[in-house]
Amino acid sequence: MSDTATSTAVHDFAEAVRVRLAALEEQAASGAFDAAIDLITDAIRKGGVAYAFGTGHSEAFAMEIAGRAGGLIPTKKVALRDLALRGDLAVADLKGANLERDPSVADRLFEIAEVGPHDVVLIASNSGVNGSIIGFALAAKRAGNPVVAVTSFDHTGKVEPKHPSGQRLKDIADIAIDNLAPYGDAAITVGADVPVGAVSSITAAFIAQVLTVGVAERFVAAGDTAPLYLSANIPGGDEHNVALEERYGITRFA
Repeated sequence: MSDTATSTAVHDFAEAVRVRLAALEEQAASGAFDAAIDLITDAIRKGGVAYAFGTGHSEAFAMEIAGRAGGLIPTKKVALRDLALRGDLAVADLKGANLERDPSVADRLFEIAEVGPHDVVLIASNSGVNGSIIGFALAAKRAGNPVVAVTSFDHTGKVEPKHPSGQRLKDIADIAIDNLAPYGDAAITVGADVPVGAVSSITAAFIAQVLTVGVAERFVAAGDTAPLYLSANIPGGDEHNVALEERYGITRFA
């Protein structure tokens, strides 16, 4: 492939990202994310925590929500490896994609996470149909916790659910947010129409930050200090973060 062809593909991909981020920005300006922001804000004000869960590449969404600089202190990330780190699953069972498709692990994972009565659960899944994701969402709903979903409306409507309930994440959630990724995630084609350039991680990360910024705005508007992490790599960052983690009862796990 020539340098010109490569440059064209990169431009096309960047444009595909720009179009989607602009659409999400417009949605945010119109108040489309307000209900989710209010849920998270209310949970924190009641002493709750925002739990974030994603499998595969969607774990990046959970990492954007929980435990990062500029992010909210009252947050916790849930990951399938918690079943081995804090449960009794063998490490070897974490390999491959079977676990994320397995609905039977969801209840145990929810139990390990120790989601409380005032907590809100945020779940990202591009397909929105894998068994562990659906099972975790259903467990949250049974426990009375509100669920916010970030998923591709285009993709999820074109694939079959992998959970015995036959449900999709967007239909279980109290609030479902479209990450605007296309079916198959890849946004452009190169060569002989080879799909490439996945966008869901980028748009989901943007959504995570929009939610975080929105919650911070709610706190500031009420005259309160937003409970946000400082970078641990600046002077005083660790001290600031530990003090607020203790205030909100946050204990970090891998």
